[in-house]
Amino acid sequence: MQSLNRRQFGLSASALAVSVGVHTSSASAQTDAPSESLGVAVCGVNGRGMSHVGGFGHDPRTKINVLIDIDEAVGEQKADQVAKMQGKRPRVVRDVRDVLDADDVQILTCATPNHWHALIGVWAMQAGKDVYIEKPISHNIHEGRALVAAAKKYDRMFQTGTQCRSSDGVRDTMDFIAAGGIGEVKLARGLCYKRRKSIGALGDYAIPDSVDFDQWSGPATFTDPKLTRQRFHYDWHWQRHYGNGDSGNQGPHQTDIARWGLELDRHPNAILTYAGRLGYQAERKDPNYVDAGDTANTQVSIYDYGDKTIVFETRGLSVNDSADDELNTLFGSTRGNKIGVVFYGTEGYAVQGPDYATGRIFDTNKKLVKTFRHNSKENGQLNNVHMSNFIDAVVSRDSSSLNADARCGHLSAAIAHLGNTSYYMGQENRVAPGAIEEAVNAFASQDDDAETLRRTLKHLSDNGVDPATDQLSLGPALRFDPNAEVYVDNVDANAWLGREYRKGFEVPSAEEV
Repeated sequence: MQSLNRRQFGLSASALAVSVGVHTSSASAQTDAPSESLGVAVCGVNGRGMSHVGGFGHDPRTKINVLIDIDEAVGEQKADQVAKMQGKRPRVVRDVRDVLDADDVQILTCATPNHWHALIGVWAMQAGKDVYIEKPISHNIHEGRALVAAAKKYDRMFQTGTQCRSSDGVRDTMDFIAAGGIGEVKLARGLCYKRRKSIGALGDYAIPDSVDFDQWSGPATFTDPKLTRQRFHYDWHWQRHYGNGDSGNQGPHQTDIARWGLELDRHPNAILTYAGRLGYQAERKDPNYVDAGDTANTQVSIYDYGDKTIVFETRGLSVNDSADDELNTLFGSTRGNKIGVVFYGTEGYAVQGPDYATGRIFDTNKKLVKTFRHNSKENGQLNNVHMSNFIDAVVSRDSSSLNADARCGHLSAAIAHLGNTSYYMGQENRVAPGAIEEAVNAFASQDDDAETLRRTLKHLSDNGVDPATDQLSLGPALRFDPNAEVYVDNVDANAWLGREYRKGFEVPSAEEV
């Protein structure tokens, strides 16, 4: 099979399926490696991108032909690793635009900073590539809408990197909930109790010599100073100009599962957040210390879906005790991180966690009665299974077979964007705990929101924060139109649906992709 250009590839799906064979996740259906492979370009290889390399490298139908990274030193180092893995060294480029018309690239994956995700995805689909993008697939709601529209317009396969969707253990748990296994379920609580240390003092730092900062910034406007954090890589997560905090970093895994179990294939009707970036002054015993991050390290967002509710909690300070006997029991520990989702049913609890691939069922007395696990021996690592599901769809051209398509990724990323908007709009509204309690009690919710607030305040006080003086911010309760994807009668909130883009790096609207 000769290399396909972008037009030929779209027209040659049936021939491709015959050439490489249809691969399924089960070992019994494995096919021999094809004589020719689908070419993959991986964009952003300093972290999660190497998991893409491993996942696609594991599938015999693909070959890593290109690594794309703005840090030339990183790209060259990773190319050496890929050469050892697959016997062929991929070429290294800095600019994703250099591979959009490449005949040896049919699949483009993206593990860059969040502010680049959507534009890379749109450009790639316009160029006829199929796309795999890490969560969150967007930096804002405008971008998620554009990706959904582009996948549909250009008939491209699009997979979101929420790999729990491909876990047997999680899928079986969702089926159990849907069958009434824990009774009626109206509330899901997502947890990101995950220690995050300060990223260092806000300042003016030198950009690494090997980094093309203009290319790294892409859609994001320059700030003054340009670099205000000590560590260039990764810590962009905690600066809202580029990242989305842990509600958008860890959160889309759990909010995606929460939507799934509650059978919510839409946006919420209303959102309320209270949050803050607190505790680092207490840790350093320096009341004047200013951390370089500006996303919340303590956050509770409540999402009203009418008769159902999702609550997502972020805790970045010490999480050795969640100040909640119920959660400690369900997760079997009072120490360390708690990452997962709890579904509250009239006849028991369902818990995704403590890992991405496991679901557990508890009765009303919190006694473990059933465990669903990913069948790792048969299906391999979860990361590889999720990517092979995507390759199945690339071969078959059947988007309905995708476990986490663009719409799925958009709805789950939007939960973070909606919650963060409430926080950002109310950031200066620092209030006493009583004012927050009054607000959550007035907000439509299936949770005991006053009790959730009590636990949050106890968590802060356990970490040396006095919520009465070092106060949380209370965001406005925002109404949202799930169909039009705009805030209701709120011009200020609607300004947060998108962002200001640099010229030449604009993410088009859904109508203009």
